Amino acid sequence: MAATSRAGHPLPYDTYREAIARETRRFAEVVHSADPGRAVPSCPDWTLADLTLHVGALQRWFCTLLTRLVQEPPRSRDMDLGLPDDPRDRADWVAAGVPDVAAVLRATDPLAAMWAWGEDQHARFWARRMLFETLVHRVDAERAVGREPDIDPVLAADGVDEFLVNLPFAGLFAPDVDKLRGDGEIIAFQCTDSGGATGEEWRVRLDPDGFRLLRRADGEHAESGPHTVAVRGRAAGLLLLLYGRRSYRESAFDVSGQSEVLDRWFARTAF
Repeated sequence: MAATSRAGHPLPYDTYREAIARETRRFAEVVHSADPGRAVPSCPDWTLADLTLHVGALQRWFCTLLTRLVQEPPRSRDMDLGLPDDPRDRADWVAAGVPDVAAVLRATDPLAAMWAWGEDQHARFWARRMLFETLVHRVDAERAVGREPDIDPVLAADGVDEFLVNLPFAGLFAPDVDKLRGDGEIIAFQCTDSGGATGEEWRVRLDPDGFRLLRRADGEHAESGPHTVAVRGRAAGLLLLLYGRRSYRESAFDVSGQSEVLDRWFARTAF
């Protein structure tokens, strides 16, 4: 059955497990024949070798957390990565981890309680997070080698939701997030895709003490007053916009309202 997404409602756990394997193989295929020393423009100061190490290491680290079902923040990230000496072998190293990642995800109860840095304190948090780490970096790799990336709109819409749900908790590693403030301004991100992502919208309110994603009630936003600024675009574009891979000033986006609020948002939300 095809997965469908609705703002605030994650996709089925098996969708994440299958998509992680697919996106990881796509990532490995992109970097396999590329120069590991090639720069990755969307990740300043990183090469493809650095990016590949990051993807493989994060997946192994997330799997360690899932296997242990950790109940508090880990004090160390030291682990044996089995990293090959030659950077040219790192693509195969990432691909070789796919069966182990799949096995861990298959063996884990997605509703098992465990520590997570975001909102959802269950094992499923890490599967969802692993997918979008991998997917966005697959796009980074494709753009670095001159390929035009494509992203499934339903996955992209879920990625927008995952980003916005967890962003208020990201100060742990993105301290500028904690400095994002406002006076009640509302930013709306709206999907224009046909298909599963049609009409989805996320609203974030900036308050003097921080910001929050406004929840839906009975299919509508609990607080459906006028927005201060809105950004309309395809789900894939919105996902990459939120991750700092695109600019709202591009023609792919339709912006209405006070764009200076967006400038403040993007200055504080580098992820």
